[in-house]
Amino acid sequence: MRKFPATLSFLLLVAAIYWGFHASMPVYHEDSSAAASAFSTDRALKHVKELSREPHAVGFPAHKKVQDHIVSELEKMGLQTSLQTDYAVGDWGNMSKPENIIARIEGTENGKALLLLSHYDSHPHSSLGASDAGSGVATILEGVRAFLSEKQKPKNDIIILFTDGEELGLNGADLFVNRHEWAKDVGLVLNFEARGSGGPSYTFIETNRGNQHLISGFIRANPEYPMANSLYYSIYKMLPNDTDLTIFREDRDIQGFNFAFIDDHFDYHTAQDAYERLDKKTLAHQGSYLTPLLKHFSQADLSQLQSPNDYVYFNMPLFGVVSYPFDWIWPMFLLAILSFIGLLVYGFRKRALTLKGVFAGFAPLLLSVITNGLVGYFSWPVLKWAYPEYKDMLHGFTYNGYAYIFAFACLAIAICFGIYHKFKKLATADLLVAPLVLWLVICGLIAQYLPGASFFIVPVFALLAAGYVSINQKAPDVLPLLFLSLPAVWLYTPLVKGFPVGLGLKMLVGCTLLVTLTFFLLLPLFARYRHKKKWAYLGLLVFIGTMAYAHIHSGFNTENGKPSSLVYILDTDSQTAQWASYDQVPITWNQAFLGQGNNSIEKLNQHTIGSKYNTVFTRSANAPLKTIEGPNIETLKDTLIGNDRKLILCVTPKRHVNRLDVFTKTSNFKKVKVNQLELSPFYLNQRKSTKLVTHYITDDAYTELEITIPKDSVLELTFYEASNDLLTHPLFEVPERPENSIPMPFVLNDAIITTKTIRFE
Repeated sequence: MRKFPATLSFLLLVAAIYWGFHASMPVYHEDSSAAASAFSTDRALKHVKELSREPHAVGFPAHKKVQDHIVSELEKMGLQTSLQTDYAVGDWGNMSKPENIIARIEGTENGKALLLLSHYDSHPHSSLGASDAGSGVATILEGVRAFLSEKQKPKNDIIILFTDGEELGLNGADLFVNRHEWAKDVGLVLNFEARGSGGPSYTFIETNRGNQHLISGFIRANPEYPMANSLYYSIYKMLPNDTDLTIFREDRDIQGFNFAFIDDHFDYHTAQDAYERLDKKTLAHQGSYLTPLLKHFSQADLSQLQSPNDYVYFNMPLFGVVSYPFDWIWPMFLLAILSFIGLLVYGFRKRALTLKGVFAGFAPLLLSVITNGLVGYFSWPVLKWAYPEYKDMLHGFTYNGYAYIFAFACLAIAICFGIYHKFKKLATADLLVAPLVLWLVICGLIAQYLPGASFFIVPVFALLAAGYVSINQKAPDVLPLLFLSLPAVWLYTPLVKGFPVGLGLKMLVGCTLLVTLTFFLLLPLFARYRHKKKWAYLGLLVFIGTMAYAHIHSGFNTENGKPSSLVYILDTDSQTAQWASYDQVPITWNQAFLGQGNNSIEKLNQHTIGSKYNTVFTRSANAPLKTIEGPNIETLKDTLIGNDRKLILCVTPKRHVNRLDVFTKTSNFKKVKVNQLELSPFYLNQRKSTKLVTHYITDDAYTELEITIPKDSVLELTFYEASNDLLTHPLFEVPERPENSIPMPFVLNDAIITTKTIRFE
């Protein structure tokens, strides 16, 4: 292959990758004047702006404003709305009093209903909730408005449910699914979510059985920009969270679709989850799902969606969504094995393969895998060592994270080219055997343990075809090889980006390894590049340049703030107080209170305050005593019943608070109730920390604990009562953060905490 064709072929590959990403979601155009029956991104954006003016978690002042806006918009459409409110406690031991917003569009028949779902609460305490999940609420409000403007009655009832308390433990979904009379009517759920503020919206199905009818209905609905494959749900289950749809599936065996976007993960649950940062193309993508699926499933028979059969499915440019039964997985794998054996026999007979060359071909493959695996594995620890402030981005994805993904992808390519340059004397046909063996092993393991990803076999068939071409032609045309490369680049490049974005930069190892495996699939093309060493140097140069760019953008500014934290903790038993922080690298703002932070944090961390990543305090310092009242803890009942001891305690705030955490090292509970709701025995037996329950408090309500333990047991309870008003409380003079910092998300932050321990002998 001459130099120009090599360069041209590489540029064409890059163009194919770019087009694959570009074609995955709509292009935003101003559409405020779109027809009434059309979904308008601009009209939806107006809702997002209104919903995300202030943090609006359960119990926060702006919560009611957001609720009123949603109710008002539904009523403008002529829909009668209702609020469902009561205490709910999920499987995580988190209790709140959600207020679900519910409306219903009557259909012409009496079949199962279609439910449109999103949540309207933001994460406490600082998230503005524009993307998570203001975008979902706005998508449904605009989609339903457009649907109703056509003035056509649906066949199925359409239930609109905006849950509350999702961020606290899926409390609103739990309340609806288990205690609302309409829950039994639901046949299918369309749930709109977010875990970032941009990028394509991915579709993943939740079902307890087979997905055959669900994916068939999805294909018939024909959304214009489907991003769907049967691997996404497996990846989703690796994430440290569920969605409201999980409750429908687990508690009512109701299946459905999640539509969620994850790009710009650094905005997730932060004060930067704002209207201005929501990607308009992303919101348009959500609308492009809802519009056709609402039309289709409002008319379909939702009682026939259950199926015992699972389908593998994936999307690809030009082909849309492709699906086939799980029953085909092993026959397709067997066909690939037989094709590989046939290719070997054919190659040896034609003397295009040599035994020595085939075995030698394993050397560059193994060197590439091991080298890039080690590079990816150690990349994130090295980056955190070089930039320790990255440790304070708890979700593990930095503002310059895309640069790191691109840099290490280029480095992986450079390493592959450099290693294969050392083996340039080997024939291309000999080099292809090792990648085929490796990929067949991978596909066999996937077929056994991760069948949803079995579409990985598709590029293997392309590699087999390219191997046949390589055996028959010493200098094949570039275009056929390019064409056979497309399944690999279109299927895997979104995953190269998606793994570290969704799971954090600790998954750079997934990025480098997947780039390496994709390189092997493109080897019929790359092996014919005459100047592999130059391509290696080019990849290395791009890596260095991109890392320099990442370094320049490694700091924090007004647009991308550094997470920081500070809390005041008053021990009411010892009458001592401390400042504490979760920061690995404090900033000047909290350093002024923490000083050198030399106090022992062991006692502070004996009870880990519940958070997404179980984050603990890293430093503390003595603080002045303030007149902060702890809660009133009253023993209402303490009695023996047979061999059991029953305690009823009432904890009443004496100041405005947002949260109460109860901790204990006791594990032999017979039963625990909180405000008359029983904590699940499974949770009590499987607790991995000392947390017993967390109550996210509305209107300074009381917490009633009913605890049953063996009569000879000793029970020690520690109460942490917290309010998120450290920066505004009149007894404190804590200034606002500098503009280049934001409240650290996921943790109890900017809080005044009182602690109290009570022991029952």
